[in-house]
Amino acid sequence: MTTGTTQRFRSAVEKGDQAALEELFTEDVRLFSPVKFTPFEGRPAVLALFGVLMRTFEDFRYVGHFEGEASTSAEEDQEASEILLFRATVNGKAIHGIDLLQFGQDGRIKEFTVMVRPMSAVQALGEAVLQGLAADGLVPDGSAH
Repeated sequence: MTTGTTQRFRSAVEKGDQAALEELFTEDVRLFSPVKFTPFEGRPAVLALFGVLMRTFEDFRYVGHFEGEASTSAEEDQEASEILLFRATVNGKAIHGIDLLQFGQDGRIKEFTVMVRPMSAVQALGEAVLQGLAADGLVPDGSAH
């Protein structure tokens, strides 16, 4: 599988090293968020979102890892995929979630899907991410959805 990329990704996130993430994503990476219907598309948009997420999550930690194959949103064929389970807090709300990483032929992440529970945590995360994106000038205040 592509555990080397996953381990480097995990290490970068745990250290808050946004610069180390850049080489791990394809140019046309797509990130599907639990708080936005359409994906964040392209490396610059995904890296900007990670900057916000790294400031937003409190006590973020990965608690599990699974490997396998899954179809991406754009392809029927099964692609190498890995799942990292995480726990964190956002504005006092405990979050349990997964990061689904799907890889291109070059071993870099081409699609990234985040799933979070419970609903109260999704709402808290959505509000915090919107505030962070607006603070960084990435969206007009209140229009990330």
